[in-house]
Amino acid sequence: MSVVTDIALTHLITRKRQSVVSILGVALGVGFFIGASSMLAGSQQDFVDKLVDSAPHVLMKDEYRNPPVQPVERLYGKGAVELRNLKPRETVRGIKNGMGTIEALARLPGVEVAPGLTGQVILHFGGKDAASAITGIDPERESRVSKLATDLVAGKLVDLQTAGNGIIVGTGLAAKLGLTIGDTVTVTAPAGVILKMKITGLTRTGNLQVDQTQSYTLLKKAQVLLERPNVINQIRLRLADVEQARQVAASIEARYGYWTESWQEANEDILGLLTIRNIIMYTIVGAILVVASFGIFNVISTVVYEKTRDIAILKSMGFERGDILRIFVLEGLLVGLTGTLIGWAVGTGIIVGMGSIRLQLTGIVEMQRFVMDTSPFHFLVSAGFAVLSSTFASWLPARKAAAVRPVDILRGAA
Repeated sequence: MSVVTDIALTHLITRKRQSVVSILGVALGVGFFIGASSMLAGSQQDFVDKLVDSAPHVLMKDEYRNPPVQPVERLYGKGAVELRNLKPRETVRGIKNGMGTIEALARLPGVEVAPGLTGQVILHFGGKDAASAITGIDPERESRVSKLATDLVAGKLVDLQTAGNGIIVGTGLAAKLGLTIGDTVTVTAPAGVILKMKITGLTRTGNLQVDQTQSYTLLKKAQVLLERPNVINQIRLRLADVEQARQVAASIEARYGYWTESWQEANEDILGLLTIRNIIMYTIVGAILVVASFGIFNVISTVVYEKTRDIAILKSMGFERGDILRIFVLEGLLVGLTGTLIGWAVGTGIIVGMGSIRLQLTGIVEMQRFVMDTSPFHFLVSAGFAVLSSTFASWLPARKAAAVRPVDILRGAA
């Protein structure tokens, strides 16, 4: 052991109470940092996963991002005459050459594609009515682009094909109307078509808004119900890499012209709120470590004040300015490292304890427990922040100690 290290350890050991308090301050800061960041990161990832899984990664719709320019505007757009109360040209909704587009998109690497026709209907059962967004699907393709098959809590996706007029509804919608498997519900479309449909499945995504409003049927049945034969108004894509959704959506929209939306764009407001939450969380938890570093600053400052004469003697014996600086910086570093190791144990305990708590919370999504992120990232960030803040807190008084002139101290003592 070097002389510098021996002196630093001696200073810490002889002031046990202050050293222990400083170490505990760092340990608690590190532990709470790990626990809080793990809980928030885990809940955020679980929330995003449910958002991603409950909807396609990329959705092409039968509309345009910017409304098409009307013929009269194209002809007289910059003219001196202002035209008002013009009836816009009616366009037939639906994706042109939908199935051909699906086959072309299916050839893209890492992409699964499924058609869809969605519209609003009213479900009537037992004297109760409820609005629903019904989506016509191809069960075989749909199972490759969504988790609908695995989200079913009753029934099977293939039952849509075996039942005469089968329909799958969300558990929230079923609870609202009192529906169970095998019940027959009356479905009314805006065009006036009415069908008696049999409940063949109940789905639960964990996203309450989806579970309370969404229903599914065969694509052909939806086309009959909505009076849109051979029409699709959605193309739903699932990607092998969900982070590529923005780029894929942009390239598809540029190619076909239809509004193509990635899951990030669809949930942009929610993702923005999560970013703000993360900034607030890391600021507050980081402040705990800053407060702990003030404890280290006080301890090292006190040692410097009390050991001023010893420092003068050391320098008169040949210790350089850098040696004195290293002694006190090493003390802060040792406190930071020791506190970090204990803090890791505290953080692990918080993760295990919080992860074992069971909840029954409802909101945008259902939550049954605290989802904890056990990534090493939280441990490394807390360690880096703790060690840096501890070292910096000790470096400030260490500079003062290194600047001591032994002649002045010894002459004053004499």
